[in-house]
Amino acid sequence: QIHSDSDEGDGSIKYTISGEGAGTIFIIDEVTGDIHATERLDREEKTFYTLRAQARDRLTDAPLEPESEFVIKVQDINDSEPKFLEGPYIGSVAELSPIVASLICMAFSVLSKPSRICLHIIHTL
Repeated sequence: QIHSDSDEGDGSIKYTISGEGAGTIFIIDEVTGDIHATERLDREEKTFYTLRAQARDRLTDAPLEPESEFVIKVQDINDSEPKFLEGPYIGSVAELSPIVASLICMAFSVLSKPSRICLHIIHTL
């Protein structure tokens, strides 16, 4: 919610937003200043949105305060767990292996984007 100190609750102030997703992803109640998302936000698609808000005179549309910028950060939930493409994975290290030995490489996919991770053993005495 955005709120102007000059808002006396008589409906004479109109709240507006502009910027990324204003009017589509984010809507504002012009009377109360409450901001709502109209769709589910996904951090894998967009991590944050930058919006600007302003309180304006409802009759003249003149700004009552300078425009304020704010950022909506999208929290991450683990809705796209990695999918391992092979497995089970079993690794071993041979006796007298070099100090840095590759143990195992795993292929996985997150959001249909193939990736690969390799585990290495570093041995010190």
